[in-house]
Amino acid sequence: MIKTRFTELVGVEHPIVQGGMQWVGRAELVAAVANAGALGLITALTQPTPEDLTKEIARCRDLTDKPFGVNLTILPTIKPPPYAEYRQAIIEAGIKVVETAGNKPQEHVTEFKKHGIKIVHKCTSVRHALSAERMGADAISIDGFECAGHPGEDDTPGLILIPAAADKVKIPMIASGGFGDGRGLVAALALGAEGINMGTRFMCTKESPIHQLVKEKIVANDERETELIFRTMRNTSRVAKNAISTKVVAMEREGAKFEDVRELVAGARGKMVYASGDADDGIWSAGQVQGLIHDIPTCAELVSRIMRDAEAIIRNRLEGMMSGANRQAAE
Repeated sequence: MIKTRFTELVGVEHPIVQGGMQWVGRAELVAAVANAGALGLITALTQPTPEDLTKEIARCRDLTDKPFGVNLTILPTIKPPPYAEYRQAIIEAGIKVVETAGNKPQEHVTEFKKHGIKIVHKCTSVRHALSAERMGADAISIDGFECAGHPGEDDTPGLILIPAAADKVKIPMIASGGFGDGRGLVAALALGAEGINMGTRFMCTKESPIHQLVKEKIVANDERETELIFRTMRNTSRVAKNAISTKVVAMEREGAKFEDVRELVAGARGKMVYASGDADDGIWSAGQVQGLIHDIPTCAELVSRIMRDAEAIIRNRLEGMMSGANRQAAE
């Protein structure tokens, strides 16, 4: 059993989080993660209205009696969703853990804290982590350059970012980006994190509500099968490499602006990928961790394997190395 400040903070058995993922963070996946002893997160904006979010939370409660949370991502959009209404739905549903992400969430953090809700803020740099700590976040989820979705603009990989943040951040920190097995969990703990956040790895589980062909595509892909779009717009996003992403990158090299690629990158097209199973239907998020994903287990099998492997690495490999060093010193 591996206990950390994070597992104690949010009341889960294992230091593993299923991050908020648009179109993927639904009740069936979240409940399966929670039942496995990890922290699952419903993605609020996957639900079309706050009322739908209330129903999805209730549906999740029908599937698990374990703790789970909700992700609320603040997006820079021309017509923003009714964030305050989503926030109120989360509060009224009695959710105890919220993952915030995106721009300027102070208003939401302040209101959530009034109701005793624990805040895990997702960020991509040490300076943003420190800002979130000052803002009142109870924990940080920090994304290295390897991650799916938005890795920020600093291009700092987890091997540097995690310990750099751990040197300065006092609240518990979850490592995100590139994690998918027990080796990654042990590495994250060694670097100063108190657990790991996994997105792409949880997409590729039996309970994940996306098409089987997309899961099989993730298994078939290696670590090179991602692309970075929106680089020229300073809004970098790591997505699965496909015909659409390759076209967007080529257009950006020719000077394309967002309005030129808007139809190609539309969220509705990305949603269709998960529904149809055609990986070229639109843009969809996936991380470099694809190179470490070789099967489609249940969430229970995955979490159990990660914890079993992590404990074996600590007990048999690392402690064995220390014992060997001690024997050599004695000789």
